[in-house]
Amino acid sequence: MVQMAVIDEEIPAIDYFSLFSGDPVQRSKALDCLSTACEHYGFFNLVNHGVPDGVIEGALSGIADFFEQTSVEEKSKYKKGDPKARILWDARSHSGENREHLKLLARPTFHCPPNPPSFREALGEYERRVHEVSLGLGRAMSLILGQEESYIENAFNLESGFNVAAMNRYPPNFQSKGTMGLAEHTDPGFIISLVQNMDGGLQILTHQGQWINVHIPPNTILIQLGDQLELLTNGKYKSHIHRVLVDTYKVERISIGILHGPSIDEFVAPGPEFINGNHPLAYRGITYSNALEANDRYEIEVQSCIDQLRILPI
Repeated sequence: MVQMAVIDEEIPAIDYFSLFSGDPVQRSKALDCLSTACEHYGFFNLVNHGVPDGVIEGALSGIADFFEQTSVEEKSKYKKGDPKARILWDARSHSGENREHLKLLARPTFHCPPNPPSFREALGEYERRVHEVSLGLGRAMSLILGQEESYIENAFNLESGFNVAAMNRYPPNFQSKGTMGLAEHTDPGFIISLVQNMDGGLQILTHQGQWINVHIPPNTILIQLGDQLELLTNGKYKSHIHRVLVDTYKVERISIGILHGPSIDEFVAPGPEFINGNHPLAYRGITYSNALEANDRYEIEVQSCIDQLRILPI
């Protein structure tokens, strides 16, 4: 089997505050950049986002402490059991994946292991800050889609959104039993925000079919478009396939992804604004709950089912 080459390519950078600038020229330029990033890439680095460096660093430090300081016996309490569990932990080390991960429901109610005590506070503060950023991006994306500012927020009922924090620890390559940290996949939700403690490891498959290495500068937030945004826009904006390799770095990698989702009971279907003679209906609608349970009965495993919803081939 021929392996596709992976290239380094600079991905779009969006200045968050420029999206709301009082200078109409600056704002228009920023919105144009956002439109290009959403339609042609499906991901971008978000800068000038207003989340303090200390808040990001505190959350990354907190989850690192959880992975390092909490005993396996204590962490094992969060292994799969109840399908409605709001905290899940597991560790995998085989040829398919090499990672330890913790997933928890962060919104509409916040669930977190009690220890270490600083972890809960640090993660909660980070999630609150980045949630506000996600609402702002929803308003900006609504505008570039030609809709009212509240369009996406209302379509997804984001104020009651089902947000899942997915945190991973990937071993350095000399400790790994394979090259894959996390196999290729897309993510459900409106958008996914990602921060990490170091650069490298993450690769994204562009809409043109090219794998690229994603570089995330310190205290920058990577934004990825989720499956439900693809569904709502009838494929105008698409989620993208990505993966994590562990053979590209020599130290431990920690990441925090927040999957900003619709309300758990929200029915999401292509908006009529995105369906016409040139763009026929391409997806079936589904509640977010049913979407999350389509391939895994655990809602907070947040598994994608976008391929099962397609009526027309991409």
